[in-house]
Amino acid sequence: MTRRIEGRLVIATHNPGKLWELRQLLEPHGVDAVSAGELGVTEPEETETSFSGNALLKARASCAATGLPAFADDSGLCVDALDGAPGVYSARWGGDNRDFAAAIRRVERELKERGATAPFTAHFICALAIVWPDGHVEEFEGRVDGVLVFPPRGEKGFGYDPIFLPDGLDRTFGEMMSAEKHALPGDGSRALSHRARAFQALARACLA
Repeated sequence: MTRRIEGRLVIATHNPGKLWELRQLLEPHGVDAVSAGELGVTEPEETETSFSGNALLKARASCAATGLPAFADDSGLCVDALDGAPGVYSARWGGDNRDFAAAIRRVERELKERGATAPFTAHFICALAIVWPDGHVEEFEGRVDGVLVFPPRGEKGFGYDPIFLPDGLDRTFGEMMSAEKHALPGDGSRALSHRARAFQALARACLA
């Protein structure tokens, strides 16, 4: 049986862009969210080989450190011509400083080195996990398909957003405001981004 989120919730991330998006999604539900960074929780090394495994690892670490329910996500870009890379290593492609401009250049360079030709099909995956102090776990996943475009377009969002063009649309995530990225134009009931789709599943189960 699914469990409702009540009281304070730790968002297990040290990524400012991701934290901002997750708080935007939680805010309408009145959730009192605090980040792991604000509580001084050390970010664990992501040693799992799947998005869901890393999300669960991070949520468990924050829950154990704070004694509060913890919410974590792990997400990344999977490029078909790169055999699914960068995948779970999406953040690491930006180096220790999380320089995603450098990560985007690496994606483009590796596509050229492989002789790949457009369209560069790709998808974003987001896995969400919530862990309660008694060990109860809830997990959700969202996906959005699209193609990569070069040069990057737009300065909104974060990460690989400026090169990701969702199927059926003419603007990259980097060109979209948060409200557009979280819902399809004209249809606020359907989420657009991978993170919003995963969160929508979570909200139906744990926040309704």
